[in-house]
Amino acid sequence: MSVLFGPAGNSNSFPYKSSVDAPRWLREIGLDAYEYQCGKGVNVGEETARTLGARAAEQGIVLSLHAPYFVNPANPDPESLEKTAGYIVAACRAADWMGARRVTVHSGALMKRTRREAAGIAVRNLGEIVKRVDGAGYGHIALCMETMGKINQLGDLDEVLELCQVDERLLPCVDFGHLYARTLGELDGSAGAVAHILDRMRAELGEERASRFHSHFSCIQFTPGGGEKVHLTFAQEEYGPAHEPLMHALAERGWSPTIICESAGTQAEDALTMKRAYEGFL
Repeated sequence: MSVLFGPAGNSNSFPYKSSVDAPRWLREIGLDAYEYQCGKGVNVGEETARTLGARAAEQGIVLSLHAPYFVNPANPDPESLEKTAGYIVAACRAADWMGARRVTVHSGALMKRTRREAAGIAVRNLGEIVKRVDGAGYGHIALCMETMGKINQLGDLDEVLELCQVDERLLPCVDFGHLYARTLGELDGSAGAVAHILDRMRAELGEERASRFHSHFSCIQFTPGGGEKVHLTFAQEEYGPAHEPLMHALAERGWSPTIICESAGTQAEDALTMKRAYEGFL
């Protein structure tokens, strides 16, 4: 197997009016994955979702879906858990209509708790969320817990790997731009930083599961006090992370993750840049 590359949503250069036409366009330009965005709510209808899924299957485009941004597995309030579980089940339902087998989920907010307290709450709540997903008939869909970009959010690398211990089908969504921003540039995409991230995943999840992780990638401007500020394009070189060392490491290890580019308006073009870099290392 090889790495799958694609954009999150539609780039500024997307030539069509409807997202159901995205698979044909992506195949034409040489990409093979697409992450449908439900960040502001799961508002896609069943007919549209099934049409998108059918066209993606025709074009060989592998779909994933991003659950609403406002889910918070780290909130201890029972009413909040009901809402979060409902949003995630709805995201899985839409993903299932599309034939997508991965749903990206935000890890949560600290809400003035210590990181340890928030992580413990998230682990317990995620166990309940997984039961709800299974009970709704979507146990075949992997929840991909995302590393987050702001320092006051739950979701550094170790916290996400801890969440993934809740169930063996959970996968990390390693957002390399987020890790770069929340570490104030320390995890800068260099060969050493990439090796640290991939080795940690392998140590915690095992080679097989780690090798097929989900990922977001973009360059991100950060602030010293907060972390992530704004997504950039690859052409804006003031901030990282660098993408080439990751492409080299994936080719060298023979890993097969899905890499979703979240550049600001150039996500398809920058995804293609990463794919070409990866192929150059094979």
